[in-house]
Amino acid sequence: MTKNKYGLFTCIAMIVGVVIGSGIFFKSDNILVATGGSIFLGVLVFFIAAISIIFGSLTIAELASRNDKAGGIITYAEDCYNKSIACAFGWFHTFLYYPTLTAVISWVTGIYICILFNIDGTLETQVLIGVGAAGVLYLTNLLSSRLGGLFQNASTIIKLIPLVLIGVLGLLFGSSEPLSFANRNTAESASWIAAIIPILFAFDGWIVSTSISHEVKNAKKNVPLALIFSPLFILGIYVLYFVGISLLIGPENVISMGDAHVDMAANQLFGAFGAKLILVFVIISIMGTLNGLIMGLTRLPYALGIRNMFPYSHKVSIINERLGVPVISSVVTIFIVLFWIIAHYITQKYNLLPNSDISEISITINYVGYILLYFKVFKYGLTGEMKGLWRTKINPILATIGSVIILMVGMQNPLFWLYALLCGLLILSAILFWRRHEAHS
Repeated sequence: MTKNKYGLFTCIAMIVGVVIGSGIFFKSDNILVATGGSIFLGVLVFFIAAISIIFGSLTIAELASRNDKAGGIITYAEDCYNKSIACAFGWFHTFLYYPTLTAVISWVTGIYICILFNIDGTLETQVLIGVGAAGVLYLTNLLSSRLGGLFQNASTIIKLIPLVLIGVLGLLFGSSEPLSFANRNTAESASWIAAIIPILFAFDGWIVSTSISHEVKNAKKNVPLALIFSPLFILGIYVLYFVGISLLIGPENVISMGDAHVDMAANQLFGAFGAKLILVFVIISIMGTLNGLIMGLTRLPYALGIRNMFPYSHKVSIINERLGVPVISSVVTIFIVLFWIIAHYITQKYNLLPNSDISEISITINYVGYILLYFKVFKYGLTGEMKGLWRTKINPILATIGSVIILMVGMQNPLFWLYALLCGLLILSAILFWRRHEAHS
């Protein structure tokens, strides 16, 4: 694979571009539902959720500064522990974490394209349009990885336009009355903390940038810089948008309108034509997220293949000399994503996951897995392999606290143990696969 294709800005754009996308647009209503319409509690939970993301990325940045081999988190797990754990991380991200996020973001792309063109937005139509959008981005990244990076950079800049505009104008011209709209029972109980789960979806994806670390110029410096800067920037943008949109049209309208609340706010601010333009920006924003996920996912079977951690490793680890990308690795992920798109369609069609979706299956367990890496950074600090009180002790401790909070909240979901069982079976399968390979090698 061609080395050093991407610079620092692309690495930042990948994090910002993946994280800031559809989540903040179509999870704002879920957040307000959980907080009973309280904007204050919503902002508070944003900061609680950000503990794990900000300090988690700061801690992972320490591992990124030590190694720039292909695989990102797979490499970090291999260096910190052993090949079994690395294989488990790799399978978890390849078969569950990345593709479920990709499937849901594809669907959301379809939702907003239907709104833009006034198409009857049935679930079937939304899913089919989403599949088409994902297909176009897959083709783009297959034909030119550099073009995929350029689209990531451009979409990241464009996606900030509607968020900043709506946020600032909402603060300037929105009513202060929505601040009083809140369900007293929710505010007085602990149920509002459940808003952390949809917020995690909106924050999720920061780890994706590590999957291209072996293709980043001066990766040991630039990847950590991207991991440090991006989460702080994202938190500021999210809070600005959430407060702005809530003040502008009112929490009750955000809740009742659901995913269409962005269109309502844009119409109110800019009229019909301006609303269409904002929707175009939103769609580009969402597709930027989708593109970043695809950029990361297509490299995972390859990263596992070069370590013999994937079925038919000798094939998925082949780089197409003309295109400079692992074509077979990319094609394998297409089928994985299609499987999860079908699963998502079924769960939405029959309301099997109320106020949730398949992407939440792996998010909580994913943060629990990160604790293993945080602990290792803490241990490196104790042994003197890494220097700095804040970097090697305080950051990993705060990151771990954040992950524990996420676990405690996630356990409130009645489907948590089903999710945990599914994740556990996949992790066990990965470990058994590696041990079987090791026994026969």
